[in-house]
Amino acid sequence: MNLRLDGPATPPAPRTGDAEVTGDARVTGDDGVLLGIDFGGTKMAVGVADAAGRLLARERVPTYAERGAPQALDRALELAAKLVGQAGGPLAAAGVASPGVVRPDGIDLAPNVPGWDRLRLADAVRDRLGAPVVAVDNDLNAAALAELRLGALRDADPGLVVGIGTGVAAALTVRGAVLPGHHGAAGEIGYAVAGGPWPGTMLELDFSGRALDRLADDLGVPGSAAGLAAAAASPGPARDALTARVDELARHLVTCCLLVDPQRVVLVGGVAGSDLIRGLLVERLAAVLPYRPEVVLSGFADDAALLGAVVLAREAVPVIPGSPAAPAVPAAPAVPGNPAVPTAPAVS
Repeated sequence: MNLRLDGPATPPAPRTGDAEVTGDARVTGDDGVLLGIDFGGTKMAVGVADAAGRLLARERVPTYAERGAPQALDRALELAAKLVGQAGGPLAAAGVASPGVVRPDGIDLAPNVPGWDRLRLADAVRDRLGAPVVAVDNDLNAAALAELRLGALRDADPGLVVGIGTGVAAALTVRGAVLPGHHGAAGEIGYAVAGGPWPGTMLELDFSGRALDRLADDLGVPGSAAGLAAAAASPGPARDALTARVDELARHLVTCCLLVDPQRVVLVGGVAGSDLIRGLLVERLAAVLPYRPEVVLSGFADDAALLGAVVLAREAVPVIPGSPAAPAVPAAPAVPGNPAVPTAPAVS
């Protein structure tokens, strides 16, 4: 199979449900609005959607990670309250995408925002916004769920989603579900051993948005990671340094592909948007893999995790036992940024 940078639109896969869901709401699928929140190390996105999952409004604000977790959470919830109020409510369910491994009483493996490990996200959303049901999952798992339901993995199995943004991580999809792993840490490749004598360093310290920002600064290239990618378009020190970092990431992605033999690899995140970086990765995978997956760029730009959070909310909405299932809502055209989330089946 040839590697490619765009993927066809295809039918949806079956639903999944591996996220932590809290609450005991008893509402039908066509009641109220859905809230999605995507917490990132650099930016936070909040969106409100109708019962079919069509986004009615979305806004993005900086995280200001250096100021700590409490202020980031507070500002995101303030924005969410504003958008829900403008949509007219009531709020049927909320979905939250967060870095790290989300537990009911905290979050593991989320070092980029000080204090993030002490947050209880589901409780905070429920208490502040009165959400009757809250589903929380890892941000890249949420992005993978969006690709399963709405994007490039609707006809691909297995699928691999690789997020290259503030950090680097992967998510594996098998038979229409995101594979969480035993501890919920499947795909945390940012912790992979990279470079130098054992134990070397972490992959995320070599290749991620922040790592490339530091590399640009070390080389005296203005514009952080984006400026580095622009400078690397021509031969010279910037291209040599960036290529060496891409080589390190490519080695780990080759191992991921050899392990799971994905039909399609979807790249998401701001760094993945660089044509140069994406092209270098595609060349390296194509050169060594015996069975080559398609490699595609997510069609959701920066909204994959936000749309995944909306999907989490939509699929967490329960139906009153014994009542008719929520009526199917005709799907909206799959235009970028405004896909419809398939209606969840009734709970029997």
